[in-house]
Amino acid sequence: MKMTSRIAAWALVIAFCTSARSLANGGPENFEAVAVDLVVARPCWLVATVVGTGLFIVSLPVAAMSKSVNKTARTLVAKPAQATFTRPLGDFSTLE
Repeated sequence: MKMTSRIAAWALVIAFCTSARSLANGGPENFEAVAVDLVVARPCWLVATVVGTGLFIVSLPVAAMSKSVNKTARTLVAKPAQATFTRPLGDFSTLE
């Protein structure tokens, strides 16, 4: 069991280390960029979308009183969802 968690940890370390190099090469056709996007970035953005949705629901009364529902929804839900579902695989140039 400990060996499996060590292997998973090392795989994540390698993925994070290669992501900077793959982004520097540019171009969505880069294998490392597509692999890191598929294995690391998309699941993280999916979690951000779910957590952002929960935070949006909690903050909705305050956002409604301050008339900033659209801005709050865009920031907490729409941007992470767009990065998860509509961005081309391996293309990090559209992220802000």
